[in-house]
Amino acid sequence: MKVICTEKSQILATSLAKALKTTVVDVKYSRFPDGEQYLITGELDDETIIVGSVVDNDSLVQLILLIDACDSSNNQLVLPYMGYARQDKRFRKGEPISARAVAHVLSRGVSEIITVNIHEKEVLNYFDVPAINISLAHDVGSFITTLNLSNPLILAPDDGALTFAEHVASAGGWDFDYLEKTRLSGVEVKMAPKQLCAEARSVVIVDDIISTGGTIATASSMLYQQGAKDVFAACVHGVLTGGAYIHLMAAGIRGVICTDTIERGCSVISAAASIAAALKRC
Repeated sequence: MKVICTEKSQILATSLAKALKTTVVDVKYSRFPDGEQYLITGELDDETIIVGSVVDNDSLVQLILLIDACDSSNNQLVLPYMGYARQDKRFRKGEPISARAVAHVLSRGVSEIITVNIHEKEVLNYFDVPAINISLAHDVGSFITTLNLSNPLILAPDDGALTFAEHVASAGGWDFDYLEKTRLSGVEVKMAPKQLCAEARSVVIVDDIISTGGTIATASSMLYQQGAKDVFAACVHGVLTGGAYIHLMAAGIRGVICTDTIERGCSVISAAASIAAALKRC
């Protein structure tokens, strides 16, 4: 068994190989003069673990090519972050179901797929091979314990993320709640914990994805107004588009905590151990 990866998942793949006590296959990536991608792999094994997050269009094409290049008898795909997964249904006539389209393509040439905190679990049904989803909520919670926060409050940005917040909180037996929006006027909205009080507490806002960070930044400012001691942001997938990291820092966020499903400077949690455990169970 060997591990192979796309360019955007090199750090996670290396950590995963160490967890599995195996090696990473060398891959040479290049482009033709017209911009088309090209790659060539090193020597493969009978079983290959393919690791590739789809974070943009280039990484999707590269992953498709890598899967096709792996001619092992058993290829397993680890999809730490699946771009296009949020378009999991047709909201307007004429739209594609993007998650379905990508899932069909990535199913070719692999025997099974592991996703990590996929946005909607129903997307797993679009794959043409067995697919399982694992959660890093407990991994996020375990990292929060290292911060030595006094009586932290774990907050979901909305009720839809409350289950994720609950699982994070279970790592330390902490309180958890979600942010409720109250419209005060046509232009003014208040955000506060639904049931619990943030005053004099360290608050950690948690979600599966931080994209633009707008909601968290707004919530952070309001939580400080409500007496919060400090505010952190934590997620599995740090998409962080449009200057989101700076936006969060400007709002007073003490630290942004992400995993390496998308490799960022703030990726302080590795998904490798949980993925390795899932692979061993397959």
